[in-house]
Amino acid sequence: MNWKRKILLLIIGCAPFLYGEAQDLHFSQFYNSPLTANPANTGFIPDADYRFGGTYRNQWSSILSSPYRTFSVFGDAQVMRNKFENGWLGLGGVILSDVAGSGNMRSTKVYGSLAYHQMLGESSLLSAGFNLGWANKRIDVSKLVFPDQFDGKFFDAGLPTSVVLTNTNVSYFDIQVGMNYAYFPNENTYVHFGYSLLHVNQPRETFFTEGEGSIIPMRHVVFADAMLKVNDRVILNPNGYFTTQANATETILGLTLNYDLSGDKEGDRQLILGLYDRLGDALIPTAGLEINNIRFTFSYDVTNSSLSNFNSSQGAQELSIIKKGFYNNYNGDKRQSLCPQF
Repeated sequence: MNWKRKILLLIIGCAPFLYGEAQDLHFSQFYNSPLTANPANTGFIPDADYRFGGTYRNQWSSILSSPYRTFSVFGDAQVMRNKFENGWLGLGGVILSDVAGSGNMRSTKVYGSLAYHQMLGESSLLSAGFNLGWANKRIDVSKLVFPDQFDGKFFDAGLPTSVVLTNTNVSYFDIQVGMNYAYFPNENTYVHFGYSLLHVNQPRETFFTEGEGSIIPMRHVVFADAMLKVNDRVILNPNGYFTTQANATETILGLTLNYDLSGDKEGDRQLILGLYDRLGDALIPTAGLEINNIRFTFSYDVTNSSLSNFNSSQGAQELSIIKKGFYNNYNGDKRQSLCPQF
């Protein structure tokens, strides 16, 4: 291992807690983690009444002995559809867990979400929502080495360090808000876009003495997607995602194709193929299968930035599973879907 690679590994390993302003967890399959992208997505389920799912992400396993591992589970549902005129509430929750680097820095976040959805005429929908959450981070200092413990060849945990962590376990309260708009002029066309603001209360998070740099900056998220039914067997789903927090930005653009495998047979089976680009960082090929409203999606981050010189373009693997369904109180018929279906 050459010295450049050693320094890179040190930077990656120390990054989660040495940065003055913390950065959020993220998923390449942002469209399969709706509640973390925007709380207004809670209960916004155009083709079902409820859903629950989970995502697992493994990042940098090609260059770290202890790669970043992120887990997420969520669930949400539409409620009180008969209590509001052409509107309803969405209730949901999400749990996030992340283990990062050799110091086993563990992040746990639990959020509860509430949103309201109002039909505007027969072809559009406006949504607004918020969530409240609790977050915790803890780290095992005994497994860490710091830049001043590098002796020129190796990192020696026995050498003295000037780095002092005053607290290895921190918790805080967190707030997010968001809005969505959807337009569906006919059964073959659906357009949806939204904006959310995360960390509205700008909580403090630091393992060092609290100061100005320990405040988590607000994060802005903008996304847009569409579903276009090309023919009886093909639905195209272009979408885009942009987020900015402090001095960091992320932009993902791409397209998914859903192909109907059922034909005239009973049941619902779809093949999912897609390609996304995290601009300046990675290409993200995607493949999946949906069987009777259970969707499995796998994606792989192929690094195309300068980091590819160290990780051989092996970025991250991500797997998501989502189950959707309808209630049984529609007199034997499913509620009309707001987006194209096979």
